[in-house]
Amino acid sequence: MKTLKTTRELADFCKAAAQHPYVTVDTEFLRERTYYSKLCLVQLAVPSEEEDSAVLVDPLAEGLSLEPLYELFQNENVVKVFHAARQDLEIFWVEAGIFPKPLFDTQVAAMVCGFGEQVGYETLVRKICKQGLDKTSRFTDWSRRPLSEAQQTYALADVTHLRKIYEHLAAELEKSKRSHWVAEELRVLTDPATYDIRPEEAWRRVKTRTNSAKFLAVVRELARFREEYAQQNNVPRSRVFKDDALVELASTKPRTHADLGSSRLLLREARKGAIADGILAAVQAGVNCPPEDLPRVDNSRDKIKVNPALADLLRVLLKSKTETAGVAAKLIATSSELDQIAAGDRDVAAMSGWRFEVFGEDALKLCRGEIALAAKGQTVQVVPL
Repeated sequence: MKTLKTTRELADFCKAAAQHPYVTVDTEFLRERTYYSKLCLVQLAVPSEEEDSAVLVDPLAEGLSLEPLYELFQNENVVKVFHAARQDLEIFWVEAGIFPKPLFDTQVAAMVCGFGEQVGYETLVRKICKQGLDKTSRFTDWSRRPLSEAQQTYALADVTHLRKIYEHLAAELEKSKRSHWVAEELRVLTDPATYDIRPEEAWRRVKTRTNSAKFLAVVRELARFREEYAQQNNVPRSRVFKDDALVELASTKPRTHADLGSSRLLLREARKGAIADGILAAVQAGVNCPPEDLPRVDNSRDKIKVNPALADLLRVLLKSKTETAGVAAKLIATSSELDQIAAGDRDVAAMSGWRFEVFGEDALKLCRGEIALAAKGQTVQVVPL
């Protein structure tokens, strides 16, 4: 097992990797104590039987620059293969402002190839590579050095098996002509907006028991302050204050530092200094919010009039279509989205892209009364009217 600790070693490997059709990539990182993920290890492998075809890259090594890797990421002649790439991509986007291209995500591809929703890497190794994985190093502190042999073996397995998985899934996609399905899903992963965390919108993730606009105005300002403070100081949101404390603060509306001292849920560190000052300012801003700027919750979908019989028929159609296509039903449409379609809403994922090919087109015909469903043996068939 080779670990690259200098920029020259990394540059040499990336230069050699550029001669191959693809490179598999994985990362190990920590996020428990920071807002942004701390990159601790990068694993790379190319399609070769040579011993040095798979390596570890130590981004914590003094003086090592990842620029050669970023150059490889921008080489459009080499496919960059990940499994469940979202968190990896976020790291590279935050660190370098780039996305690897072209990109292939084996979790997305496996979904399209009939392996189910959000299939895990271990499952693909077992089903495609016919091997098991040693999981003993899954929960480990990847920032500590030196790495043990078990840790290195575990980390390398994340890219060595990935080669066979990629080749298998790529062949399946070629055969089924579903490559454009994967490309469609990956556009979301490589959209900067996917990783754009806007502090002014952070309040929407906070669960509250009331939709009072004045109450939500205070929630919004507290959530905004927490997000900005966490980003600026690179600490987890929960280290500033947790959601239950946020809701408590929005209810009690403290005005002084003494008021903060009576909070049941606020961490001791948040009752003084910059966090305390920020809380009091946020509460005041929320209380003084002009009526025209008060936040509103969109309850329109709660009031939709669902045709229950049509919704049931749509569920039957979805089950039939996804069984035929070999795709998990939840990937096409959720139960609530089926209710939306039955109520006349067309602004749902199932009404566009590859989902429309599989289900949406016939769903619209069913809603318009242009087709019917008929049971034949163990299957359900679509009958034109």
